Amino acid sequence: MAQAKILIADDSPTALLMTKSVVGRLGCTIVTAKDGVEAVAKALVEKPDLILLDVVMPNLDGFGACRRLRAEEATRTTPIIMVTTRGEENNVETGYSCGCSDYLTKPINNVELIEKVKRFLGI
Repeated sequence: MAQAKILIADDSPTALLMTKSVVGRLGCTIVTAKDGVEAVAKALVEKPDLILLDVVMPNLDGFGACRRLRAEEATRTTPIIMVTTRGEENNVETGYSCGCSDYLTKPINNVELIEKVKRFLGI
């Protein structure tokens, strides 16, 4: 497989940097977005192999971004992992109903994140 590309969408610069440093260890190409609108736009252009999507973001939240990504042919089957502080059951259910592939809550367990990323990328 060619070098995998991961899109990380989070409005927190700290969270972006931390997530990028963890998954960057896998040698993947990393693309970032600061909100849901930018995440959808970049996903359609960059065609990532995996999307890590925060829920609470300005302009378009992660649930809305996930719905839009699932509506687009180019990203309909791209794995999306929601990575958020919103761990309540109703939020987890909303994430899956929007079409996410998996759901992780912050603070992130780096080992769990790496395992999930590897599983979805098949590495």
